[in-house]
Amino acid sequence: MMLNAAAICLCCAVVPPDHDRTFLQSFQRHKVPMRQRRLIAFLFAATLAWLPVSVSAQEAASLVGVETVREEPLVQTAPVIGRLVALQAGNIAARIGGPVRKVYVDVGDRVQKKQLLVELDEERLVADLTQAEAELAQAMADHGTFKAEVDLARMDMSRQEGLRTSTAFSQAKFDDAQKRFAVAESKAVSAEAKIQIMKAAVQRKRIDVEYTKVRAPYAGVIVQRSTEAGAYVNAGEAMMRMIGDEALEVEAEVPSNRLAGLPTGRIIDVRLDDGTSHKAKVRAILPSENPLTRTRTVRLEPEFGGVKRPLAESQSVTVFIPIGEERRVLTVHKDAVLKRPDGDRVFVVKEGTAEERKVELGNEVGSRMEVLTGLASGDEVVIRGNERLRPGAAVRIQKGAT
Repeated sequence: MMLNAAAICLCCAVVPPDHDRTFLQSFQRHKVPMRQRRLIAFLFAATLAWLPVSVSAQEAASLVGVETVREEPLVQTAPVIGRLVALQAGNIAARIGGPVRKVYVDVGDRVQKKQLLVELDEERLVADLTQAEAELAQAMADHGTFKAEVDLARMDMSRQEGLRTSTAFSQAKFDDAQKRFAVAESKAVSAEAKIQIMKAAVQRKRIDVEYTKVRAPYAGVIVQRSTEAGAYVNAGEAMMRMIGDEALEVEAEVPSNRLAGLPTGRIIDVRLDDGTSHKAKVRAILPSENPLTRTRTVRLEPEFGGVKRPLAESQSVTVFIPIGEERRVLTVHKDAVLKRPDGDRVFVVKEGTAEERKVELGNEVGSRMEVLTGLASGDEVVIRGNERLRPGAAVRIQKGAT
């Protein structure tokens, strides 16, 4: 009976708590004596004590994120303060004089290429265009008349030419016919030239009418406005100022002794004043040196990714000028490094166990650090969850964390 009760106990030890009543009823049904009940209770308690230990041993493995130690190129750099310059910036001027009819934009407005900015009064210019078109039509009619006269003169000259072998032929009449043909042909040529002149006049008038609509020559932002509806502007007079903030370059004054590390086409790092880092390509080094600072102007073409603030002309930017030869170094992520009083430490994952190692670090390489000693290429180091780790602790690698 004791064995049966013990079996009941062991089976009930793994049942949920809401089945405790069934367990007690089993004792009563089998009429287990008190001494045996105590023995069974001891076995029951021992079984319960063993189960949490095995479960906690599995749950004790810490979940961590890891990253691989790898080799990367390292170049020693020196920071130089530069600025952003707009490739397209300047005044928007009137191409033709006239009164301002309407202004469609204000300071701070972003405009697209060919967007209408200002409209001038076009009534007088439209009237001039109508007159020029009428004069063109008249010139074309005159040309038709002169062509008809040429045809008549040619026919008369041909008739006189046909009478040359007869007694009715008159040399004087033939000469007159030739002269009339030459005059008519000359008038026709002159009329044709006048048509071309009138066509050009009409084209100019049409251009003048088109110039009454002032459009944005490129995409950008209006930063200044100097005219209003009702004002009169002359040809060439500035009506507003505009900056194309979508086409920017980096300009920096670089010491002459650092130019050797900036060949045309080299890609270097730049950092905006919002803290974001980007790449830029050296486009040109201007052949003019400042004798006071011993610097030359360098222009770079940036490749801006995500920025925290909108870009602006003359915005400050830090340019990292290479000052040494590129070399390959072993690097580890900054988040893997733990600062200790006796030196820097990292945890390396080996067969599911965290192994603590002392490392010696060198220069920064972006978000990583140069490793001088303590690690090898391919080592998996803990970058998340390493603050609470202890040497020899069991770890589980988080999915997608390598």
